[in-house]
Amino acid sequence: METKKFTATEIDQASALIRQGELIAFPTETVYGLGANALDEQAVKQVYAVKGRPSDNPLIVHVSDFEMVKQYVTEFPEHTKKLVDTFWPGPLTLIFKVKPDTFSTTVTGGLKTVAFRMPNNKATLDLIEIANIPLVGPSANTSGKPSPTTPQHVYHDLQGKIAGILEDGPTQIGVESTVLDLTAADGVPVILRPGAITKQQLEQVVGKVRVDQHLVSEKEAPKAPGMKYKHYSPDVPVWIIDGDQQVFEKAINWAKIKNKRIGLFADEQVVSMFSNEVDEVFSFGEHSVEEATRLLFAGLRSLDEKNIDVIFAQAFPETGLGIAYMNRLKKAANQNILKINSIFE
Repeated sequence: METKKFTATEIDQASALIRQGELIAFPTETVYGLGANALDEQAVKQVYAVKGRPSDNPLIVHVSDFEMVKQYVTEFPEHTKKLVDTFWPGPLTLIFKVKPDTFSTTVTGGLKTVAFRMPNNKATLDLIEIANIPLVGPSANTSGKPSPTTPQHVYHDLQGKIAGILEDGPTQIGVESTVLDLTAADGVPVILRPGAITKQQLEQVVGKVRVDQHLVSEKEAPKAPGMKYKHYSPDVPVWIIDGDQQVFEKAINWAKIKNKRIGLFADEQVVSMFSNEVDEVFSFGEHSVEEATRLLFAGLRSLDEKNIDVIFAQAFPETGLGIAYMNRLKKAANQNILKINSIFE
């Protein structure tokens, strides 16, 4: 199969392929998604097959407006309108109970709920509107690997496996949307996956919000994507460096003793300090959690393609956007963190 690259002027062609049951990758403000007709079970099954994704993992349904959600949900929790008015289109996914027999279990993962999102990207909103159907849209990559933030990442993973890619340059945020469950019995919204929309921002709109800290094991069925203990992982092992210059020095010296080739993902100050001590570097520029988050997956992908044995990645405080950044980085690193008191063997 030839994977065609579509521009914003060719959305009609891309939407026609979607309606025919084909897979089209699409841009969002977070990462690139792998689009298929959410109402076509065979098309959705192809998403799982192409990604190599476990079928117990539910999919997010992407819509062009809130009216599309109303076709599948009968009762909306009290906070719904405030959340939609404030954060849509944008990087917030909302979980609702859906009408029986609306979506197949290939979409729901066997649950009675579905996650909906309206992405903040004009090309993709036009794609959904012209196709006039909701789209599933997991990240357009091989399952478990770093999510794609450029069309080139998608092409690298899925060329020859999908019909096309709707191109719109690099994404702006770089990590997947915040997932908010609105179906808790006590009515309190629950963050299942952190993203660019923070707990503090949500609480300013709806009051109390809980955070689900549970890490889903490989044998458990998650209620939302991205809840697995290990996820977003390159082939090369990743270690998080949580500390100052001394921690980086200890980690690098340890790796050298082990004769490991080293990749470094860090800000420009750290990169300039250690560039002569490591084998490959990826700088995210200024010491900014926004830039680190935007370039996290691109950096992990880039270093993973180099001839290295270990990636050392810089930590950020777990506040604001840093919660989402560290959530993804910890899963990429399988929870491996090196601190000042770490013992290097």
